[in-house]
Amino acid sequence: MTSTRLTEESDPFCLQPLDAAALLFDAPWHRFAVIGDSLSAGTGDASPGYVDKGWSDRLADILHRVRPDLAYLNIAEDGATTAQTLEKQIDHAIEFAPDLLHLPCGANDLVRRTPDFAEIERKLRRMYEQASETGAQLTTFTLGRAYVIPVFPDWSERVARINDITRRLAAEFEAVVVDMWHHPVNDRDDLLSEDRIHFSTSGQAVMAAEMAKGLSHVLGRTTRA
Repeated sequence: MTSTRLTEESDPFCLQPLDAAALLFDAPWHRFAVIGDSLSAGTGDASPGYVDKGWSDRLADILHRVRPDLAYLNIAEDGATTAQTLEKQIDHAIEFAPDLLHLPCGANDLVRRTPDFAEIERKLRRMYEQASETGAQLTTFTLGRAYVIPVFPDWSERVARINDITRRLAAEFEAVVVDMWHHPVNDRDDLLSEDRIHFSTSGQAVMAAEMAKGLSHVLGRTTRA
């Protein structure tokens, strides 16, 4: 684990606001919506040296720099399962008519004695199908490996399975998927919030940077590692 104290300015995985805006300078998106759970919401404790904002609010700020008329809707709720997102959020998001729409990756579906992965995939697929009808560019994350629930000894295997589902659906529906499982930020000993589940705002800053890079690839450009 690395223990070097970083700030948002010195963090090699972060993007400064102007650099992020430069990556997305001709972004076509005017209506950005976010649905899902706490990962979508950007829940996390404040980190010294980092702006106290979640990844989605950060991305909205970046897009607002290049699209001052950006409309932004985040209706994600902590603890929401895929079924609850379908029941309570997807219709609202569709009514918003987004052209950029972020979807959850089923994290809270794993907190069961025995998760039904076939059912999880069916519900996630239904979400992707409904979301794709908007014509929006879809985005999502895989779960990071620093996210651990010790009460489940097979937690890593559960996360690997849900991440595989996320990657398959993202590929099928041409969603931008930011793969946080493999990201080296997971090795930082100060990454997690006090609850040992959510990324602190240092991690949120990295997630926002990776999403900006992922969207820049959609626009046909390359980014530096």
